[in-house]
Amino acid sequence: MARILFVMTGATHWTLDDGTRHPTGFWAEEFVSPYQVFVDAGHEVAVATPGGVVPTVDRASLEPDVNGGQENADAFERAVEENPVLKAPLRLEDVDPAEYSAVFYPGGHGPMEDLADNADSARVLTHTVDSGTPLGVLCHAPAALLAARREDGSHVFSGYRLTSFTNEEEKQVGLADKAPWLLQDRLEGIGADFTAGSPWQPHVVHDRTLYTGQNPASSTALAAEVSRALT
Repeated sequence: MARILFVMTGATHWTLDDGTRHPTGFWAEEFVSPYQVFVDAGHEVAVATPGGVVPTVDRASLEPDVNGGQENADAFERAVEENPVLKAPLRLEDVDPAEYSAVFYPGGHGPMEDLADNADSARVLTHTVDSGTPLGVLCHAPAALLAARREDGSHVFSGYRLTSFTNEEEKQVGLADKAPWLLQDRLEGIGADFTAGSPWQPHVVHDRTLYTGQNPASSTALAAEVSRALT
């Protein structure tokens, strides 16, 4: 059995370009589906957030139209409400990444608000890739990669082949024109080799020990690849 650390956003909103606060948090499927993959494989999951705050689910991620119907939406909501690790997260500031066999970052717009410049998250990310530990990062969570820099100022993930929620997908949800910045643009700006799949279709990219998924539809496939890396 491996111990897997989920690093999750503690944000409840995403500040848009005009200063308004767009309600958000983590995306339900992006936590629930990977969590289930890892638990079914016999692994133990811990959750950490900045300050140890209880993570907030993005209510939009519980709508029937993004979950294939009311039954699936209800199942995701129950899974979030009943999960004990979400109710007592660790403080990210206190986490020792060496204690875990893999690290996983679920998405939602929340990481754009609080993990894109979080030094404790950057510390965890840098240790994880430098130690050869599998690292899974999903949807908007690659925003956290932007904070990871070397002492000389270079980006840890420069040159890595990866993916994330794309500019096209952000346009289709109606937030691209309101965003202070777009994740795909920023990742390309740090020198990442960005690859985009078709909007809303599963797309997983593996480079060295980094595994990235493009969108919520990539949740299960991404977690399955990380789980395979553990065996």
